[in-house]
Amino acid sequence: MVNEAMSATATATKIRLTVLRQDGAGKEQRWDTFEVNYVDKINVISALIEIQKNPVTIDGKTVSAPVWEAACLEEVCGSCTMNINGGIRQACTALVEEVGTLVGDTYEVKLEPMKKFPLIRDLIVDRSKMFENLKKVRAWVPIDGSFDLGMAQPQDDHVRQLRYALSRCMTCGCCMEACPQISEKSSFVGPAALGQALLFSLHPVGKNLDGERYDFLTGDDGISGCGNAQNCVKVCPKGVPLTLSIAQLNRDTAVHKIKSWIGF
Repeated sequence: MVNEAMSATATATKIRLTVLRQDGAGKEQRWDTFEVNYVDKINVISALIEIQKNPVTIDGKTVSAPVWEAACLEEVCGSCTMNINGGIRQACTALVEEVGTLVGDTYEVKLEPMKKFPLIRDLIVDRSKMFENLKKVRAWVPIDGSFDLGMAQPQDDHVRQLRYALSRCMTCGCCMEACPQISEKSSFVGPAALGQALLFSLHPVGKNLDGERYDFLTGDDGISGCGNAQNCVKVCPKGVPLTLSIAQLNRDTAVHKIKSWIGF
């Protein structure tokens, strides 16, 4: 297997990137295909940078260079998330030899923007609704003032480890893109917001907002919108335990609802 992979890499000389282009929301879509030289261990972002230097399609037409977002280049910011050969992931860690299809001596890669967010241009989308959803679930720690509040109370190590895992979310949008419940017709806040809701409910001070948080989560936009497809946890690049979070919130919100009914 290793020898076959090494042989395939050794024969590759070109990368052919086919990019879905659109100058803005509602504008006409088009496909542009570019070729650049293959370099061992090159990622998709680097290939796009090579195209940017000389944006000429394979049929010799000079066009505007494709636009995309990128910041950290180490899978931390989530801004370069896009659909690569039909799979959602970050372009900075997408090595061409891993995501491309080798045809002869050429790796073929198709790039498309995320489809669950409003398009800005080419591969750039507006992920603002993810941050608005964090506001809806009260994903913060309420602090009145900036003075020293003293040492926090000890926390169970299992809870601490879960909170750390949840805190790894970088709001990249992979889970939203993969979730079949997210659409233009749905107001479901999505798995990322649910994971952050649990993160702050587990915080000794953040849990003070549980009443407001659970009131929202038991509403039409909240946890009832989850269809338990579990696509979210499969595509999460940080391994955030999203399905575990949703299960825990299901229990917590059910208890909250019962207490509300009996006036406890």
